[in-house]
Amino acid sequence: MPHSPAPDPHPGPAPSPDPGPSPASVRTRVRVPLRFGDGYGVDAELITFHGLTDGQEHLAVVLGDPAPGAVPLVRLHSECLTGDVFGSARCDCGPQLREAVERIADRGGVLLYLRQEGRGIGLYNKLDAYALQDQGLDTYEANAALDLPEDARDYTAAAQMLGALGIGELDLLSNNPDKAEQLRTLGATVRERVPTGVFTTAHNVRYLRAKVLQTRHTLPLAQLVDRTAG
Repeated sequence: MPHSPAPDPHPGPAPSPDPGPSPASVRTRVRVPLRFGDGYGVDAELITFHGLTDGQEHLAVVLGDPAPGAVPLVRLHSECLTGDVFGSARCDCGPQLREAVERIADRGGVLLYLRQEGRGIGLYNKLDAYALQDQGLDTYEANAALDLPEDARDYTAAAQMLGALGIGELDLLSNNPDKAEQLRTLGATVRERVPTGVFTTAHNVRYLRAKVLQTRHTLPLAQLVDRTAG
């Protein structure tokens, strides 16, 4: 009968656990005065990074002067060319960005501007999804029809940026529970999730309702009446 092999008397080292992404470091800091179309202005420090895991040119916008020992207010804002730059009324991204800058400046903290257009699917795919939404699909159904994920965003780079800035504990300005859950999994301490305002238009209310129903965004559903219905 064959013998079982004897244990190796000199086993090699046990495999190391996955250490996760390597730490990022600050690349450049520069002061920039921010001015918005409604007249609001504030001076910010823009920070770039070395070593972000996804290789994207994400940006930290440091605003205000937090009190000594205070927990900073942080927003993870995904880039939206149509909303942030062109003022598209099909989403609430532009008003959220404007609100976040002022609220963070008042309290002290950081806005992470993440290059994740269209919840991570890219600009062209986002516009393809818009075309399908014009045919009656909601934002998540449109992504699925294009064989794309509902939400492709990964916040590992955001956690790296926070680490490079020395931010271990934060209050997160967001209606999206996934952002807080991912940051906690990545080692950040999210003390509180602070909701943003509700910015409805006749063109984005179906989009906002879908975010509540599909991905548990903390928006007041009763206020999101579909103005296109009936």
